[in-house]
Parts: sequence; structure tokens; C-alpha cells
Amino acid sequence: MSTRKYVFVTGGVTSSLGKGICVSSLGALLEGRGYKVSLQKIDPYLNVDPGTMSPYEHGEVYVTEDGAEADLDLGNYERFTTQEVRRVNSMTTGQVYMSVLEKERRGDYLGKTVQIIPHITDEIKNRIRACADESDSDVHVVEVGGTVGDIESVPYLEAIRQFSRDEGLHNVAYVHLTLAPYLSAADEVKSKPTQHSVKELMKSGIHPHVIVCRSNLPLALDVRMKIALFCDVKEESVISAYNAPNSVYQMPEVFAKEGLDIAVLEALSLPVDTPRNLKKWHDVSAAFRVMNRPIVSIAIVGKYVGHQDAYKSVYEALIHAGLALRVEIQLLLIHAEDLENNDEMSWQIIKAAHGILIPGGFGERGIEGIISAITYARTKNIPLFGICLGMQCVAIEFARSELGLSDAHSTEFDQHTDHPIIDIMEEQKKQYQLGGTMRLGSFHTVLAEDSLAYTLYGSKDIQERHRHRYEFNNVYRKQFEEAGMRFSGINPELNLVEIMEIPSHKWFLAGQFHPEFKSKPFAAHPLFKGFVDASLAEKLARKKE
Repeated sequence: MSTRKYVFVTGGVTSSLGKGICVSSLGALLEGRGYKVSLQKIDPYLNVDPGTMSPYEHGEVYVTEDGAEADLDLGNYERFTTQEVRRVNSMTTGQVYMSVLEKERRGDYLGKTVQIIPHITDEIKNRIRACADESDSDVHVVEVGGTVGDIESVPYLEAIRQFSRDEGLHNVAYVHLTLAPYLSAADEVKSKPTQHSVKELMKSGIHPHVIVCRSNLPLALDVRMKIALFCDVKEESVISAYNAPNSVYQMPEVFAKEGLDIAVLEALSLPVDTPRNLKKWHDVSAAFRVMNRPIVSIAIVGKYVGHQDAYKSVYEALIHAGLALRVEIQLLLIHAEDLENNDEMSWQIIKAAHGILIPGGFGERGIEGIISAITYARTKNIPLFGICLGMQCVAIEFARSELGLSDAHSTEFDQHTDHPIIDIMEEQKKQYQLGGTMRLGSFHTVLAEDSLAYTLYGSKDIQERHRHRYEFNNVYRKQFEEAGMRFSGINPELNLVEIMEIPSHKWFLAGQFHPEFKSKPFAAHPLFKGFVDASLAEKLARKKE
């Protein structure tokens, strides 16, 4: 029997209840008690990973240090805890079945009939244990994606049911998140959806130790008592996941007040009297409660702003910077295509913004709109921050405007351009032909010591995460530098441009990587903090005019 503890979090009634925030908050609470925690996400879809999915289908693709493309909930795991998630922290049905089928083709099963039980369930359990082992955690928390009752979830529920048999009853806890809706006509919160969801879970042989009820307001005592009675759990184990007053970053405090960590620790036969250190979360919550914070308006000109989660980590990183500087961030979301079509309202928003941010993306749609926003920021001396595609568009705009290369483009968008400012480098093309289509994960960058980037990072050597195919074309470096562009960050191993900035500009910086993935509510990323600070200065300067 293992001494490691496992917690499985399932969801019922409906999707989008916030399992990821529940898991992340539980991780934060357990870390606050001194436990080493690891978090893992199971996605029941057949895709191997979300890397090939449209942002409008899936939302943001989160990139780990070791180059995995994963669900955005892994971003919450890193923002709420000290864990650095990796490839093993993400599991999909596609990965599970692919692995089993590869083993079958190799003959690993010695000619036996391959079945859901035990082969698929064993693969699931092995991947859960491998993630816990790699993290060497005391408590491993697994978020089972989807909703109980979905056909896709059946093998996972069977696998986690077997865990209590394999690991010992006191080493496994089951937490079930459900909906407790408020019906205005009856003026009461209804417990029936929760009762039915728990019964559905119990059909799979799983009896939850803790029930977390998502609701707009705290659950009344009589509702808790009814749920406890009908679902056969202690009243103290019925947890109310009501809306935090200002931000999801206040949920660790909400769950601490509700006793989520205590209920889970009791289910795992762990002591509940260990000190709980939540100072950093109290500080974050206090920052949100600061009254009359200056409002800084940031225009985000992107390809996927129509989906609320497509740029999730970018939005969160801006909020983190706002907390650090005690300002409130107003996000002004602008479709790049609207600028391309000269939409008057979109241009009015751009002109009202104190800073302009260009996030990542793929494909030609909206590119000319992005370039026009960059031209506006550069010529009007408005703070501009480009990320990944944003940096590539900065390079294209600069080549056209300052170098007179009107045909300048990326070969991603125009394979026949006379001036491929953005291209796949010759030294990389052999690598791509072998099947590596993207630069994924963490890469090294060396910063010029007299640059804005160095001032913000306070370090010469940095590591940032990438997700892209195309690079700045080194053939044009000298021309760019002579025209006033500074390449302040270079990857020395591949001799690739990572950061470019215009020193004569108020604040104009773009990076080929995704710094948003390394920002936390209590540790804002230095580039985002610098950008928001410059945007605040722009706001104050306008007031003086």
C-alpha cells in the first residue's frame, strides 16, 4: 500500500462549473499546510492534445516547460500553486488509446484480447501514478474532465474507482463538484440536481467523500443538511463554492472558510490541526479590495477575442500586473479584422487605450488590422507589447514603414513575398522535414545589458516558453538595426531573435515567446508589469495635457 494520497475531483450536472479553480484552490490550501502537491488534468476528448484545435473550439492552448500543448486548466494549476506542470500533468483519451494500441502492435500484450478493462483502465492508472511519481508529491490531485454521465468519462470513472482498492481506502478521496441552482420563482436554492448527480456517480461505484456545490450565494444550512442526508456525507463535507467577491484568486480564502481542505484531509486520514499559511492569498485578496485604483485601459488586438478563454493567460497576466501596481485593468478587446475593415468604433477604442497589446495566433486572417494597430502605436508613441505573432507583425510593420519594403511579409501568409521578414530559417528546415513543426517549450534567451528588457528582468539570462513555427529572418538584422530597431534578446543556441524593441519609443517591446505562461497573482511577470506601468504613465501624461 502506498503512503501517497490521491484526490479525484469529478463534475456533475453541467460543464464549466469551475473544477479547475476548485482543484487549483485545493492545491493552494494543501500547500499552505506544508504538503507537496501535484495536480493533473484528464481530458476525455479523442484528440491527442489541443494543439490542433481552433481557439474558438477549445480556448487557449497552454504550453508547459517541456513543450506539451495542454488544457488551460494547467495554467490555473501553475498560477495557484508552486508546481511546475509538465507533459505528464495532462492526459487525454487520445493519448491513452494511442499508447495502448502501440503496445498492442508491438505485441506487449502477448496475444491477449485488448479490452477497456483492464488494459485502458490500467493505462489510465499508470499515467496517474507516473505523474505523481515524477512530482514526488505527498498529495496528488486529479481533475477528471467532462461531466458524470457522459459516455466519454466511463473508463476514467472505472479507473479511479479501482484506485481505492489498489492504494487503500484511506489513501484516496473523492470530491464531486455539482450545481446548486437558485430558482427565483421559488426563491430558493435547489438541491435536486446535486442529489441526482451523486446518484449517477454512485452507479459507477464511487461514493464521494466531499460534495462541492457551485452556487451564486453561500448555501443555507437547511440545504446543506438535505444534501448531506440524501447523499450520505457529513454536513461539514458539503462545501459551498459561491462566487468570490472580486476574483477567482479569492477562492482559496472562500474554500478555506468553507473547510474544503479539512474535509479532504479527514477523508485521507491526515491531521487537520497543521498550521495553515495563506498569507500570500490574503495579500492578493486585499489588493483586490483596494478602493479607487486608477483604471488603465489596455487594447488587445487579436484574432480570437470572440472566445473568452482564447487569451486566458494574457488576461490573467495583465490582472497580475495591475495587482502589483495597485491599478485596475480595463480590457478593451478588438477584433483584428474590424481594424482591417476600418471599423470606426474599433479605432475609437484604440485611440482611447493607454496601451496596446498584440497576442499570439496563427493564419492570415486579420493580419493587416494588427499591422495597422502597430503603426498607430509606433507613430503615436503609445506603449505597445507584442507577443509571438505580435512580434512577427511588429517586424513586418517596421520593414514596410521604416525600410520601405512594401512587400515585406511572413512566408506563413505569403510564400512568394520578395522580402520574407518572417520565415523558417535555412538551418531549421532540415529539422522541420524530420517532422518537428514547432518550437515548443522553454528556450534560453540572452539579454543586452543596456536594454529595456534587461532593466525589466534584472537578469541577463532568461528562460521563456515558445509555441510557433516561424522566426525573424536574420538576413534583415543589419537593416533593422540601422533603422532604429534593437534586438535586445537573442537565443544563443540557435542564433534567433527573441526580443526586439525601439529605444527611441516611450515603451515598445515585442517577444517571440509567451511570457503570460509564467505570471502569477503574487508574482507578476516583469514584462507585463513594465507594460502596465508604462500604460499608467501614458494615462497620467494625458491627464496633464
